[in-house]
Amino acid sequence: MSRLYAIQALFQMEHSAISVDIVCKEFFEHRFGEEYDDLKFIDGNQDFFKNLVSNAVEFQAAIDQMTDRALVEKWPIDRIDPTLRALFRVAGSEMKAFDTPSKVIIAEYLTLSEAFYPDGKETKFVNAILDFMAREANPGSLS
Repeated sequence: MSRLYAIQALFQMEHSAISVDIVCKEFFEHRFGEEYDDLKFIDGNQDFFKNLVSNAVEFQAAIDQMTDRALVEKWPIDRIDPTLRALFRVAGSEMKAFDTPSKVIIAEYLTLSEAFYPDGKETKFVNAILDFMAREANPGSLS
């Protein structure tokens, strides 16, 4: 759940220009395990969430460059859907700053992409970009 929240947090940060500390505080107070009427938000690992978001912001330029290299030349990262952009940034954060195996990262973020895009059209696109990013971030990790 922390990965999903991290994607949502980056999306929110991009559209409201708030800091990592503010978005994390907001998510901890209003999402993680909270209940509203009949809706219960699932809890998540707050440290993992904060590290994903912080690293995505810290390494954003490098992650965006890695993503750009995976995209078709005429489609730089700033032209893709903002939710996908957030997903690639969080996945890139995990690839660069954590010891999670690349196959696990790709599987987790493919599942998350299906949550945002249930028709599944983006799945092949997301898989191709994440595969490229994983090979660049951790050469030999998918062999």
